[in-house]
Amino acid sequence: MNAFDYVVERIDGDYAYLKRTDDLSGEEKVVARALLPDGIREGTKLHYEFMEYTVIE
Repeated sequence: MNAFDYVVERIDGDYAYLKRTDDLSGEEKVVARALLPDGIREGTKLHYEFMEYTVIE
């Protein structure tokens, strides 16, 4: 299973637009905010592994 790090580029209503930190030229990934940890905002760094997002401190 792959693991990736993301940064929240922007939030639009119920969706967050994530950008992989190792591929800044790639497309944004749109994720429902209900699938993300509470309290995220633009600039929050996330780690994705085993179908779960966690905040990177």
